[in-house]
Amino acid sequence: MRNEKLFSVFSFPVSVYFVFLRKNRGAMIGFSEDRLDETRRRGRIEVICGSMFSGKTEELIRRMKRAQFARQKVEIFKPAIDTRYSEEDVVSHEGNSIASTPLDNATSILLLSSDIEVVGIDEAQFFDKGLVDVCNELANRGIRVIIAGLDMDFKGVPFGPMPDLCAIADEVTKVHAICVRCGNLAYVSHRLVAGEKRVLLGEKLEYEPLCRVCYQRALEEAEAEKAL
Repeated sequence: MRNEKLFSVFSFPVSVYFVFLRKNRGAMIGFSEDRLDETRRRGRIEVICGSMFSGKTEELIRRMKRAQFARQKVEIFKPAIDTRYSEEDVVSHEGNSIASTPLDNATSILLLSSDIEVVGIDEAQFFDKGLVDVCNELANRGIRVIIAGLDMDFKGVPFGPMPDLCAIADEVTKVHAICVRCGNLAYVSHRLVAGEKRVLLGEKLEYEPLCRVCYQRALEEAEAEKAL
């Protein structure tokens, strides 16, 4: 057996893949990522989390399309309130997309996943806390569940069901954007517009990814402006 490292870039971050080759009845079989064939990655919960602009949705789409290539039955869901790029499709900041089903509550996922092998969930932070039990039930049924979402809100507070989903997940992938002020790995999504409402859909005009140091400086600058 020999190991080969392959490096592939999907916006942010750089993903590392390990390919293992072995002989099986005279054929060479390749195993990637966690050394399991795509058709065998069942009954598990995978969480992709991080700040805005970190490549969460891009990675979700990549994994879902790999499952499609493996001829598995897949379905992807997103909160109905997320209409930034499309009312129906899941669309990444880079413009890649995949068909999805918008839902108002997490329970509906169970009703629509009876004959599905791989379930994808985007913007999970916007779903209700019931999503945790839903994902557990799906995984216990033997379904592979892939979740993408913000781990923290604009104040740096754990967001919605994401902390609990990370706790029950079989695998958690933390992805990072780049701090727009210093170039280090981003820590949080800093809101650029006024308002205390937790859910505020937006893009680069409303949010910017900042590292911990630059985020603290931004808060101090905001307080200084209020004092004037």
